[in-house]
Amino acid sequence: MNLKRISPNEYSFNPFEKIGKEWMLISAFDSEKEGNKINTMTASWGGVGVLWNKNVFFCFIRPQRYTKEFVDNSDTVTLSFFDESKKDALTLCGRVSGRDCDKIEKAGLSAYEKDGAVFFKEAKLTVVGKKLFAQNLSKDAFIDPEIIPMHYPSGDFHMMYVCEICDMYFSNEE
Repeated sequence: MNLKRISPNEYSFNPFEKIGKEWMLISAFDSEKEGNKINTMTASWGGVGVLWNKNVFFCFIRPQRYTKEFVDNSDTVTLSFFDESKKDALTLCGRVSGRDCDKIEKAGLSAYEKDGAVFFKEAKLTVVGKKLFAQNLSKDAFIDPEIIPMHYPSGDFHMMYVCEICDMYFSNEE
């Protein structure tokens, strides 16, 4: 794998396109799990910015997602971005649970762990983050109550994670 480490200040992308339209995989490595110690899920909600004088990303995971267990048990979270040819793989990773099968293999992706972070051979960009903050969204905190029935009819509010961007890696491979 030919990865080039880059600074967040060196890489520019449109988060509305990259996250909202192209999607990403949120992944974590759990050294305490038996068997498959990597899990991932597709997400199209999240963002990047500056918080507490740090470059950060934030992502959201529902309580029933298997990936949440991995993220909760790890200090490191990665966001992986792919080209359009992997859209079917990302669709599968969003619909299938890692509890039921090896969805990474089923999606035709090759994941590996390096220094506690999850990487995919096929990813064009990997953002490595250190967890700084986690908090459940709550019904009482919503200012616009119309969001709740549309996105939380079951009351399964997301956990929000804020992670400091420690490293970014761009793949030079075609």
